[in-house]
Amino acid sequence: MKHQLSPSFLRTYLLLLATLALTGCGNQTTSQPPTANKASTASPPVTASTPAPPAVQAQNTAAARKAAAFAAQTSAARKAPKIKYNAGEDPDFANKCGWPVKCPTPLPGSILPQKRIVAYYGNPLSKKMGALGEFPKDDMLRRLKGEVARWEKADPSTPVQPALHLIAVVAQGEPGKAGKYRMIIPDAIVNQVYGWAKEANAILFIDIQTGHDDIRTILPRFEWLLKNPDVHLGIDPEFNLIASKKKPGTKIGTYDAADINYASGYLKDLVKKYNLPPKVFIVHRFTRNGVTNSRNIVLRPEVQIVMNMDGWGAPWLKRDSYKDYVVAEPVQYTGFKLFYHNDTKKGDPLLTPQDVLKLHPKPVYIQYQ
Repeated sequence: MKHQLSPSFLRTYLLLLATLALTGCGNQTTSQPPTANKASTASPPVTASTPAPPAVQAQNTAAARKAAAFAAQTSAARKAPKIKYNAGEDPDFANKCGWPVKCPTPLPGSILPQKRIVAYYGNPLSKKMGALGEFPKDDMLRRLKGEVARWEKADPSTPVQPALHLIAVVAQGEPGKAGKYRMIIPDAIVNQVYGWAKEANAILFIDIQTGHDDIRTILPRFEWLLKNPDVHLGIDPEFNLIASKKKPGTKIGTYDAADINYASGYLKDLVKKYNLPPKVFIVHRFTRNGVTNSRNIVLRPEVQIVMNMDGWGAPWLKRDSYKDYVVAEPVQYTGFKLFYHNDTKKGDPLLTPQDVLKLHPKPVYIQYQ
């Protein structure tokens, strides 16, 4: 004989299902109430005067606890203060832009990202081009050592590699004998600075400002230096004006991904030819058109590319530039330039290591000018 389900049982069953659904238990069964032909083997009907079976009581208790926990978490989330990020610091923005970048696994001997590079930039023939030439050699190296110590203290988890970043080809306002609006620093001066780097256990970067010359013509000239394992490369789009034919200093230049790919390909060939550890390749940038078609830049295991934000100004402007021209167009690694004089000439403070480390992604190349 088939048993009929009492109305009170149906009400209790439906109430239980509603409670479980509200607590997010998506793995609970939500089928229709048992049909009459299955009720003959079910538990005795529950009426208003009959206590619920222990199993049902346990389910009700668990559901109530989950509902209370969910309500508490929701309330806490509403009360939690929203994190306020300065430009260039928001990890969610960086994530939407494509950070962290999928790039080749670092080869043995790679500097990045295991270390952070802290460099002094400039030219010993000029006191106005950066810290490298502004101070006498011993004073300059002492100051660099002090910056290295500050960065090590600010981020003890990342060892610091000191560096000297030499402008080996300097853009000029006049065409000169070659008609290229650039001057190549004598090899003797380059070797002298290379000796300073070795004295400080630092690596050396040679930086090229092409003027009206072509990077494909001028870069091979430095194979004699770049074949050393502790010498790396930097290029400056600001002073690449071969296309516009404008004088350096009157217009901001540009490099396309094709130019950057040529230079990184050249470095890759040197690494293989001389059995070298990977080269670090710095590309300066502070404008939208400073680098075009950045998505077409090729990543190679033998070369570690750093897009270096090298604009100067107030802290808010530097952060904005980092966000707009480095974070928004991911390549591989990031850098950040600090100007002792230009950043502070309007009374603004120089950003500290702690300030810069709030950026996301954190720069792994720091340059002082």
